[in-house]
Amino acid sequence: MKLFRFIILLAASLSLALAGCAPAAASTSAAPVTLKIAVLPIIDTLPMYVAQQEGLFAKHGVNVEFVPVASAPARDQLIAAGQADGMINETISTFLFNKDKVQVQIVRYALRPTEGAGHFFILASANSGITSPADLKNVEIGVSQGTVIEYVTDRLLEGEGLTSDQIKTTSVPNLSDRMALLASDQLKAGVLPDPFGALAAQQGASIVLDDSKHPEYGFSVISFRKDVIDKNPEAIRGFLAAIEEATDMLNTNPTKYTSVLSDNKLVPPSVINTYKIPPFPKAGVPTESEWSDALAWAKEKGLVNADISYADSVNASFLPRP
Repeated sequence: MKLFRFIILLAASLSLALAGCAPAAASTSAAPVTLKIAVLPIIDTLPMYVAQQEGLFAKHGVNVEFVPVASAPARDQLIAAGQADGMINETISTFLFNKDKVQVQIVRYALRPTEGAGHFFILASANSGITSPADLKNVEIGVSQGTVIEYVTDRLLEGEGLTSDQIKTTSVPNLSDRMALLASDQLKAGVLPDPFGALAAQQGASIVLDDSKHPEYGFSVISFRKDVIDKNPEAIRGFLAAIEEATDMLNTNPTKYTSVLSDNKLVPPSVINTYKIPPFPKAGVPTESEWSDALAWAKEKGLVNADISYADSVNASFLPRP
């Protein structure tokens, strides 16, 4: 009996010793990846804020940190320095990132103009006498040159019959300056994004043309750094799944999220009560024809010299599937 008890105690001691030497069990769930998103105070970001408010990022296993920026150049500097992982931008800025090597990839549309909900507006000052696109022939139009705003301006006016030599633009990169010059009639025409086009109209400017019938030009996109995508594919997938849910919520009941506009200063206070939230696009990425047209314009303007691969720069593989 004593021998039997000794054997039992020895076996128990060995079992405990072996348990102590064994490596700790792996955690059943890794901590969520944090994605830092550089955000401008623009309406295009609204689904991201809705996803955050509704807990959708957490639901899909990703942590999202917003990094506010005041301008597109500041946004691009953060991305280039690796201090932000993703952003809302356009194809034109994607060309500039990827002209030497692929640094960023577009993974989704952010906002596309639709019938009755333009994204960019060509406006005329109150006393300019300009009432139609034809009146803009040889008139200097204030834009941010070398950006999607200039691209949309050229394409919209070409669509109205103006030739490239009849379209004149002048560089007014600061949006506030553009609005002020329009309001004071020091600028006869200028281009503004939604909702600042509505604010300028409220201040006396008139809308001559918008891109609501041409969604192929004035859209924005969600992009991430290529190295972030490669290292964290499931986080990108979770992020886009959250955006898809937020988009459905927003399109179903937009008035529910009016406070998100004011809380995050996405709409000027003076138009918040009358502003109509636009419909946001379902999952999708720019088409190759949209990419090619914008690239042709960028090459014509001397922004890039070589062809930039659509296949390497646009990645639809993380979009939620129906």
